[in-house]
Amino acid sequence: MLPFRARPLLSTCRAVARPVRFQNQCRRNGTSSSTPPPTTQRNVVGVFSPTSAVLFIAVGAGMYFYFTTKKQQLLEEREKERMSKSYGRPNLGGPFALLNCTATPSSNRNEIPPTFTDKDILGKWSLVYFGFTNCPDICPAELDKVTAIVNDLSKTNPSLPVQPIFISVDPARDTPPTVRKYLSDFHPSYIGLVGDYAQTKAVCKGYRVYFSTPPDADPTGDYLVDHSIFVYLMDPEGKFVDAFGQVTTKDDVVEKIQEYVKEWNR
Repeated sequence: MLPFRARPLLSTCRAVARPVRFQNQCRRNGTSSSTPPPTTQRNVVGVFSPTSAVLFIAVGAGMYFYFTTKKQQLLEEREKERMSKSYGRPNLGGPFALLNCTATPSSNRNEIPPTFTDKDILGKWSLVYFGFTNCPDICPAELDKVTAIVNDLSKTNPSLPVQPIFISVDPARDTPPTVRKYLSDFHPSYIGLVGDYAQTKAVCKGYRVYFSTPPDADPTGDYLVDHSIFVYLMDPEGKFVDAFGQVTTKDDVVEKIQEYVKEWNR
């Protein structure tokens, strides 16, 4: 009985061994099985790990910020080139007459603020910015930057006269009390200027500033004003020197102003 039972076992062993030898022969001939090994599948899934996802998002955000900043820089450079070629830097600015909202108020609330003209910027380096008090983010950020610039310049050169000036492009809503209160959150030496629509349009034309406020704007209306975003540097003779865009950092502006002052003193 034992020899009879041993034969099926040998046949079974041969049947199992043949596929193994066939697989080994396929590997030697350069072919492979149609079913990939489990380890390959685990490696594919491992590419999308949490660390890889974080790195992917960080790189994407960095590239978006870089190209957005570069685009803004190109736009500002084109605008400055247009101002220089079309009008000439010495011609930027010109005469104006506006109300000085930040002059020392008298006890009479109905008294009209004194007039501030282009003659009043003579003798100082002026940083002129055009904006409006209802601006949600850009204007406050630029006014904060100008405040930091003036503070840095006063530390490095206390005798350097630098005057920050804010000119409203929203004459319908920016009354003298409104501008005075608005600028109290920034540098204490800020001069706030307003005028009627014709006066505002004239000074913006002199500085080549675009603004979208309509002449018949409703003072109680809820609207935003599109306008040029530049800080204009004027020398002590009232002549235009340079325009600093939104992407220009505070340190870059301070460095450039110091260079201009050195050239002026020579």
